[in-house]
Amino acid sequence: MQETKPKLNSSNYYSLEMDRQYMSVSQLKNWNECEASAMAYLSGEIRKEPNAAMLVGSYTHAAFESEQAFSDFIEENNSVIFKKNKSKYADYEQADLMIETLRNDPFAMFAMEGEKEQIYTANAFGIDWKMKVDSINHERMLFTDLKTTRNLFERSWSEKYDGWVSFVERWDYVLQMAMYRKIIEVNTGELYTPYIVAVSKEKIPNKAVIYFDESRFDFEYEWVQMKLERINEVRSGEVGPVRCEKCDYCKSTKKLSAPIEVGELIYV
Repeated sequence: MQETKPKLNSSNYYSLEMDRQYMSVSQLKNWNECEASAMAYLSGEIRKEPNAAMLVGSYTHAAFESEQAFSDFIEENNSVIFKKNKSKYADYEQADLMIETLRNDPFAMFAMEGEKEQIYTANAFGIDWKMKVDSINHERMLFTDLKTTRNLFERSWSEKYDGWVSFVERWDYVLQMAMYRKIIEVNTGELYTPYIVAVSKEKIPNKAVIYFDESRFDFEYEWVQMKLERINEVRSGEVGPVRCEKCDYCKSTKKLSAPIEVGELIYV
């Protein structure tokens, strides 16, 4: 008899149990960054805790989910958001400015119209996936994800793309949109169009609604299949995980055994 997975919902979506049951874009990114850390998390050796930047991001997302969701988030994280004098910490004052920047833009708000925080699962490339989309509009056959960034036009060097890239590629948002599109297609039988609504953390926030040339997704699907082949080998115990020696897990468990040459500080 085939084992039935526990039902995925908003309460357990981010739980370790569900991360063991389903692959996700965030988990795939963790595997790509450090196999040892990803395995340590799945085995229960380390816990995944939200950092300050993630909490500010969740605050911003909650503002566009619903008034109730925003109110609940503020109540649950009151001590993190407010100082003793009841004023907000600088990061949350900045977030309020970013929220207002988008709320005052009709096109940005139009792009985010739809059902909020919808959960989907699907089998793709031989493995079960989970996703939670910020906004999905079935009538228009599109979905939208809200992203915050330091600067809309900042560029970074990417080994994955072997060139200079925008913040969208830097943080693997093309990968995210590609996989969301695939999972939604499995569920609906239709190809939905993805968009990113982006707002910057500058003194005067910048904003944009970003679309994707569909040809970008082909590379991401090939990359995912290549990575999954290795991940499955590590998860099954066929091969051991590789340490990155840069993440918090590797730093906290590191044991020196030999010196390194200067060049290894750049190329390792």
